[in-house]
Amino acid sequence: MFYQIVSLLLEVAVGVLCGACLLRLYMQYQRIPMAARSGNPLGRFLFALTDWLVLPLRRVVPALGRWDMASLVGAYLLELAQFFLLWLLAGAQGGLYAVPILAAFGLLRLLISGLTGLVIVYAVLSWVPTQSLMSDLIGRLCAPPLRPIRRLLPLVGGVDLSPLVLLVLLQIVSILLGHLQGLALLAI
Repeated sequence: MFYQIVSLLLEVAVGVLCGACLLRLYMQYQRIPMAARSGNPLGRFLFALTDWLVLPLRRVVPALGRWDMASLVGAYLLELAQFFLLWLLAGAQGGLYAVPILAAFGLLRLLISGLTGLVIVYAVLSWVPTQSLMSDLIGRLCAPPLRPIRRLLPLVGGVDLSPLVLLVLLQIVSILLGHLQGLALLAI
């Protein structure tokens, strides 16, 4: 029971921080203004949550084109710390070499879950026309993964089904990822 409680608390805390790092990475790649003067409240929130980790990492981890690799490395290090603590709590049984692999799969799962949540929010907001900064921001974040689907799938009766298709594809990727994780752990 203690392990389950600690595991849940770690998963929530690390999930929020990693999600913030990944969203920061993606927003910077999309060149979405995040500074306080831009009026973007999400940017200020992401900076407040992640500056303590990302800014020191930027001194040693350079950007890769438009990709802020410090944010990605920060998210991976958080996942690594989570799985290392869980490994210790489980009695340090099994090989320590599985921890980095589990952290990589955890990061990928978090990425898929975050994009899934973002697309769901986008779909719900698309039903109700709003002129808010957050609605526009979510639309800009969802546009790149939806664009290729929209090219292939026309509107059906004036309804855009691309978010539904993307959600199904994300679920398929999630299933495949779970299967690959199982295979990787069996191989170890």
